Amino acid sequence: MDGIVLKINSMKKLIITTLTLSTVLNLSAQVSYPETQRGDVTDEYFGVKISDPYRWLEDENSNETKAWVGAQNKTTLSYMEQIPYRDAIKKRLAELWDYEKNSLPIKEGDYYLFYKNTGKQNQSVLYIQKGLDGTPEVLLDPNTFSADGTTSLSQFAVSNNHKHAAYGISKAGSDWNEFYVIDLPSGKKWDDKLENIKFSSIAWYKDGFFYSRFDKPVDGKDLSGKNSFGKLYYHKIGTPQKNDELVYEDKNNPSYMFGAEVSDDEQYLIITVSESTSGNQLYFKKLGTKKEQLVKVVTDFDHTFSLIDVVDDQLILYTDYKAPKYQVISIDTKNPMAENWKTVIPEAKDLLQSIHLINNGFVASYLSDVKSVLKRYELSGTYISDIELPGLGMVGSFSSKRKESEGFFSFTSFTDAGTIYRYDAKSNSYKEFIKTESPFRGNEYITEQVFYPSVDGTQIPMYITRRKDIPLNGKNPCYLYGYGGFNISVTPSYSPNVALFLENGGIYAVANIRGGGEYGADWHKSGTKLQKQNVFDDFISAAEYLIKNEITSSEKLAISGRSNGGLLVGACMTQRPDLFKVALPGVGVLDMLRYHKFTIGYAWAVDYGTSDKKEEFEYLKNYSPVHNVRQNHYPATLVFTADHDDRVVPAHSYKFISELQHRQQGENPVLIRIDVNAGHGAGKPLSKTIEEWTDIWAFVFQNLGMQPDITPVGTSAKKKID
Repeated sequence: MDGIVLKINSMKKLIITTLTLSTVLNLSAQVSYPETQRGDVTDEYFGVKISDPYRWLEDENSNETKAWVGAQNKTTLSYMEQIPYRDAIKKRLAELWDYEKNSLPIKEGDYYLFYKNTGKQNQSVLYIQKGLDGTPEVLLDPNTFSADGTTSLSQFAVSNNHKHAAYGISKAGSDWNEFYVIDLPSGKKWDDKLENIKFSSIAWYKDGFFYSRFDKPVDGKDLSGKNSFGKLYYHKIGTPQKNDELVYEDKNNPSYMFGAEVSDDEQYLIITVSESTSGNQLYFKKLGTKKEQLVKVVTDFDHTFSLIDVVDDQLILYTDYKAPKYQVISIDTKNPMAENWKTVIPEAKDLLQSIHLINNGFVASYLSDVKSVLKRYELSGTYISDIELPGLGMVGSFSSKRKESEGFFSFTSFTDAGTIYRYDAKSNSYKEFIKTESPFRGNEYITEQVFYPSVDGTQIPMYITRRKDIPLNGKNPCYLYGYGGFNISVTPSYSPNVALFLENGGIYAVANIRGGGEYGADWHKSGTKLQKQNVFDDFISAAEYLIKNEITSSEKLAISGRSNGGLLVGACMTQRPDLFKVALPGVGVLDMLRYHKFTIGYAWAVDYGTSDKKEEFEYLKNYSPVHNVRQNHYPATLVFTADHDDRVVPAHSYKFISELQHRQQGENPVLIRIDVNAGHGAGKPLSKTIEEWTDIWAFVFQNLGMQPDITPVGTSAKKKID
């Protein structure tokens, strides 16, 4: 969908022009990598000996590792500083990020809460206002939590009486949280401080809330130590954490993690038990009386059950039980056996992505070939009508209450920073509430969706975004992104970082490969465990499609992915190093034989399997990026990670780049960028985001043979198309 014409003529604009190879600054030949010690550690798996020469890099606190990190960062910084247009990239990124961003309003009693970032703030600020016409007042400003902006607001939950709120903060991007309590609407802070919290919900009940935590981690191992034996607690506000009531634990299953939700009427506590990233057990308990026992409704991990609410003693749940594309069911709390479950909204041909209560009915958000569709249903499940959307794009989020007719939703695309709409369920109509005005001329660009065959013939959707006047002649720089895991759908959304590449003649491609959630549980499972190679095949096939159709060429193609997407890039570049010019594996899972031994890694076994099982070990070692680097000509590679990443520990990236530097042939640089005082990505301050993407684009432009220029102020610049 075309974006809105924006008034940015007075701004400088960065333009990239393709150069001949002879004119590109040759930095590759100048790189001298730090010497990395190779140890003699060997593990044996089912009679097979596997060398692990960089095991020592798993100790993030050792002086040797710290010295290595410093040396690698010094080498990478030296390379980046020689790129003459690096500062120009940073300046333009700062301009592209400088626009007001708003979240959906959330109604809590007489008040609305929302997040806003004026454009240059490191963290978005939480505001509160009385009514839609009230004056916004700052409730929490995370920019005041730390001097450098690296402490973020991780979550926020309001009590059912709208008098209090609990919130979490994360330091340096860590998954470890601290919880605090404030009053509404004043923002007056209580003395409560809760620690050792990770992956916890906040479920208010009366004058306190349920939450989960782990035991205090061993000193020095808080970022890499395995997290086991989670416990569910109830905290009464105004009391010390040591007095919190233990609600539930399982001493026989150290990998179990617990989440809690309380029904809106505070009649029921619902506990979800998980040990991986998909599938959960489901328990409930009637609150307010001690004689009521915990009822275990689901005791396996075969399916996912998510609470929507409890209505008239019926658990209303969103689930993939007997419905790979999801459905809504009800479970009678007085008769909860599976044979008595009832379907409310049945599985459809499209993926039911989310469900929302409004006006005593439902709004269902479907994903149809990676595009949003909204439908209305009565509380009984009877279909009412569709909600016609503004165009082809994505409903990013939806905010509503069951007994309110008012709701809000956001709508965005790759080239449009988005609009927030206010929806009236009674009239089934909506109107523009906030239009986001970004300094990017989205109307000059076009997004097309194509379908291409993977190795086994499966049709894979891919979005391709480019400026309208770019000829498809095989000479264009292209940035191919993918994820492919954990039932996560990669949907159209706007990014100022990507906007910089687009406005300078780049083509942005997003492949919706298997392993994700774009077509439901079956699509996800077809890219897991012993079928994980499908994910890599899908991505490689995407690159081949782009080259075959002269959208780009191997010499102009960069691939990127983060976390599980970092694994994707690592596997594809080691399997097909000839296919790509640049590879960008970010915060990646790269040592597939040991990933489950750190922090929460064991929870990913549902997607990967583990080296503890012979058949899965054989499969994992055949694609594990760390274990499949050979003497070869690899693409120009920038691995990026962070020293406080306690989800995918940085040792993955440390080992991978060490082996790459040891094995690389030819002149393509293979470097690592290790962010300090940062984590996996959530809560990263804007300043660090801009710094990271400055180096990413500088590296990409340099190695794709591109050079920037700054046009005079007041002109409308555009890359000259050959």
